[in-house]
Amino acid sequence: MKKPILVVSTGAGISAESGIKTFRDADGLWENYPVMQVASADGFRRDPELVHQFYNARRRDLIKALPNDAHRALVELEKDYDVYIITQNVDDLHERAGSSHVLHLHGELMKIRSVTNPDYIETLDIDHLETTPATRGKNGDPMRPHIVFFQEPVPNIEKAVELVHKADVFVVIGTSLVVYPAAGLIQCVRAGVPIYYIDPNPADTSAITGVHVIRAKATEGMRTLATLLTAPK
Repeated sequence: MKKPILVVSTGAGISAESGIKTFRDADGLWENYPVMQVASADGFRRDPELVHQFYNARRRDLIKALPNDAHRALVELEKDYDVYIITQNVDDLHERAGSSHVLHLHGELMKIRSVTNPDYIETLDIDHLETTPATRGKNGDPMRPHIVFFQEPVPNIEKAVELVHKADVFVVIGTSLVVYPAAGLIQCVRAGVPIYYIDPNPADTSAITGVHVIRAKATEGMRTLATLLTAPK
């Protein structure tokens, strides 16, 4: 029997309980840097050395982090659902937890790509995390973090929209629903498809039909969701 399709959109809130700091605080800083200084196309052009150093530090933080119960709960749901994760996060905690299908909207921290050819991507290993403006790929190209900077298009957004259209259940976890285009995915759900939104401080979704809000952190909220989704019909 074919499993129903569960599409999950995750944001910083699911990784926060693993010790990964949120991408953007209310004061516009990320790890004490103005976001646009270290996460924009202009910032990279102005000071590539700083941007490389910034993402080197984020990688060092990431390798110390572990997937949490919310990541693992999504893997458990694969027993009953075809689970597809669309994440705004650049960490690899979903993959390390064991999720089978993960689509990264904003890039991947453990990868670098060619400055001149965005389709040329290499994966870093744990012993070689540091990059600089002088870093060259195996093909000789100058390399940059494989991150979708502000002021750049989001290449995977069309794939994400296609997945959302196929969903039999749609879940949003740990996002403020203010960063576009990812925030607009909830508007792409087919009519009548149940939507669950897990966040301790959820955005106002009153204008969207059929949203079940679970006001909780990701780990607690996923326990509630798992009970709802796996209860006998």
